[in-house]
Amino acid sequence: MSQEFQALQSQGTWELLPPDPSFHILGSKWTFRIKYNSDGSISRHKARLVAKGYTQEYGIDYTETFSPVAKMPTIRVLILLALHHNWVIHQLDVSNAFLHGNLSDIVYMQQPPGFQDSLHPNHVCRLKKALYGLKQSPREWYATLSNHLLAYGFNISSSDHSLLTYKSGTTRMYILIYVDNILLTGNSQTDITKLLSNLHNNFQMRNLGPLSQFLGIQTHHTKSGVILHQQTYARKIIERAGMSQSKPVSTPVPTKINLHNNNSELYDNPQLYRQIIGSLQYLTLTHPDIQFAVQQLCQHMQKPLKLHHEALKRLLRYIHGTTQLGIPLSRDNLILQGYVDADWASNPQDRTSISGFCNFIGQSPIS
Repeated sequence: MSQEFQALQSQGTWELLPPDPSFHILGSKWTFRIKYNSDGSISRHKARLVAKGYTQEYGIDYTETFSPVAKMPTIRVLILLALHHNWVIHQLDVSNAFLHGNLSDIVYMQQPPGFQDSLHPNHVCRLKKALYGLKQSPREWYATLSNHLLAYGFNISSSDHSLLTYKSGTTRMYILIYVDNILLTGNSQTDITKLLSNLHNNFQMRNLGPLSQFLGIQTHHTKSGVILHQQTYARKIIERAGMSQSKPVSTPVPTKINLHNNNSELYDNPQLYRQIIGSLQYLTLTHPDIQFAVQQLCQHMQKPLKLHHEALKRLLRYIHGTTQLGIPLSRDNLILQGYVDADWASNPQDRTSISGFCNFIGQSPIS
């Protein structure tokens, strides 16, 4: 907490002002996280001061919002491109990313709990920098970083605004932004080194080396490319659900099941059901084999019945036996091909069709 507070002070994040009845003052709180390495060991303990942005009012504390979140197909395509050309993917982590964005709105916040100024304990903070928790913070950070990269010579991709591309002569560089996590690759290591030096001089960044773990997705390198998997994350879901000793099954759902049958009792712990389903939605990023089952179970989060919980347990038993599975990305050709199919009028409720698609580059699934 002291390290975080010192970082906030050195950045000039706020100035103290006497409170006024006309001020709309936000609360503040500390959050704590344990950061893990890709092998599951503890990397560091992290404390972060956040503003209670859920009390912000549109037109008073903020106007426009935007979150620089890269699309998952874009991430897969970037990795495939680097594999095809044998480029190194550098992984960067920005320290106190949002503090690099200057606030254009007037925002007042209470002093951090436990770190009130001894001379002015009742003063409030007028924020000068974007702080975690504010609705406009991701937008201010993205504007700061993207403007810097545009001045350097990058262009924002029209298909995904989190991707910026650089072309000069034969030099090609690509930067992908996911809030404060950044992937950088290209065909010229000399130009990449210059760019890294430029970024380090303007932002507090840590170079985490070649790609190993990104957004909780681990990369296992093989002779033909990499496998993206979430084995550690899947095991945590199994443990949270209390299914660590369960017997694995070979399919996510039984061949015949009617999840829309209302002749069943309500499940007595709907909150746990919603938590597990929400976690499984993120697991589908590397487990496309469970997407249909998760999509079906998501339709009953409001009032889950016991039969829905039984179906969820079946799905968790399948995941328990397949935690090592992932999406293989191979060093193959870059030919795009897609497949689509629909189960005609198969929904027993309203006779609508259930459709699905899969797009490949070479032999690698990207969406």
